Amino acid sequence: MSNAFRLLLIGLAFVVFCSHDMFLKLGDYHLPPNTFATIELVNGTFETSENTIDRDRMIDVSLVGHGAREAVDTSKWTEQDLSTLLQFKTGKAGTYVAGVSTAARSIEMEAEAFNGYLEHDGVLDELQWREDNDALGQAAVERYSKHVKTIFQVGDTKTDDYAAVLDYPIEFVPMSNPYDLRIGNKLHVGLLLNGKPLGNQPVLIGNDGGAHGHDHGGEHSHAHEEEGHSHGGEAVRTSPDGTLLVPITKGGTWHLRTIHMAHPEDPGFTHESNWATLTFGVQGGDHTHGEGSHTHADGTSHDHEHDHGGLPGWTWWAVSLALIGGLFFYFRRTN
Repeated sequence: MSNAFRLLLIGLAFVVFCSHDMFLKLGDYHLPPNTFATIELVNGTFETSENTIDRDRMIDVSLVGHGAREAVDTSKWTEQDLSTLLQFKTGKAGTYVAGVSTAARSIEMEAEAFNGYLEHDGVLDELQWREDNDALGQAAVERYSKHVKTIFQVGDTKTDDYAAVLDYPIEFVPMSNPYDLRIGNKLHVGLLLNGKPLGNQPVLIGNDGGAHGHDHGGEHSHAHEEEGHSHGGEAVRTSPDGTLLVPITKGGTWHLRTIHMAHPEDPGFTHESNWATLTFGVQGGDHTHGEGSHTHADGTSHDHEHDHGGLPGWTWWAVSLALIGGLFFYFRRTN
């Protein structure tokens, strides 16, 4: 394989994988009862969605409140720009959970592209395994799926629905109500893989897409700090019992993200990854209310402009493809 073609593959892998996190977000996580609101499903970074999600990928869409789980018809989703939106009407006061689980898809990658993806997305345990087992030069066929949740508060009455387990392959489950939190508190969160606690698993913690300082105060019984940061967040590991503590250092939208990578026994696949994210809001600080679209009880909408501080999705893709094409032709001429 020529150097030019190898660089092209790595560049394409970067374009594909540097923007494939999935989150559920609300413009405001504290909503009035009996009010229309919108949940946004973003597929890209926490700040910017790079593409919409096909309905056939959604194998579960659920809303949980007051002990009842409602299956949401995927036809109720709509698209706006590059985001996938679900408009719904809140019920009576309580704490609610929304979740989306996607069907598995697969992708083939050359060794260098796969190694770069692992490093970029912080799947460092698998990268270390490949190095230890002399597998850095092996191509990969990965099967992947994503399972995302968000927790929001309607009215003032708190309920225990925050602890709902949706039986996804992997999911975060808070062990206390996020809407009892104040700045300076810590949220105790469990991580389940196939319904069982997942210990020693890397987790990325972030707030409104930016880095934040953690004052652990010497407390490391539930989360062990990793060296370095990734994606503008704090990297920690779950404790052996599959839990971690999230120090709430400011208000705004908080998000957790993890990727569990395994070597499946199924023929035809070298790797299987399950992605999980969780979002919730904390009042106070510099971002009490997030951006997004709100629809009032009378059906009228109010859109906040999305200023992500970056390029629009189509511009980002155009620049990326132009850069890769330029590299390809440059190295072709050089060779």
